[in-house]
Amino acid sequence: MDKKLHWETIYNTKKLNEVSWYQEVPITAIQYLKELAIRKEDAIIDVGGGDSFLVDYLIENDYQDISVLDISARALERAKKRLGDKARKVTWIEADVSEFISDKKYDFWYDRAAFHFLVEKQDVISYTNKLNDNISDKGKVVIGTFSENGPTKCSGIDIKQYSALELENALPVGFRCTSCQQTEHPTPFDTVQHFTFCSFHKL
Repeated sequence: MDKKLHWETIYNTKKLNEVSWYQEVPITAIQYLKELAIRKEDAIIDVGGGDSFLVDYLIENDYQDISVLDISARALERAKKRLGDKARKVTWIEADVSEFISDKKYDFWYDRAAFHFLVEKQDVISYTNKLNDNISDKGKVVIGTFSENGPTKCSGIDIKQYSALELENALPVGFRCTSCQQTEHPTPFDTVQHFTFCSFHKL
């Protein structure tokens, strides 16, 4: 499957509130920003951020170094259009995270639901290698995935479910898990998706 074509098609055919991950207020991300004491000047990247509203919150709350990465150009275009002139405050990165190359080191890496699309071991290794390459010393990471009680597919693609222990063990040596939690996400379709979130510190 051509991953990029798949996601371009999704964002070309679905409206903002017609996708299951739609969330007007990024409650869990806000919780972690506060819990992990992410500073206004920290370099923040929203991995697989698409046209989500986390970037709106970051801009409105005066975070100064914001990047949004997504494989879909259309998703990023939609976010830029929504933000208008404020979009200039953001670095927009069109890339597959497993192939992402950057000169910047990020202090906070946030991935709400990209990691669980990596169902092959080699893809997970590629992702964690990129994470290791692009996170700052003592940087902080939050990864969210569907839990064992969550869906087995998303947007027609197989995903890998994670328990807290499985997600904790998914990151390589050099990252320490600091907390895990189970959350529920109400979709626009009156269903509930169950997630596992874990936070990590780079040692």
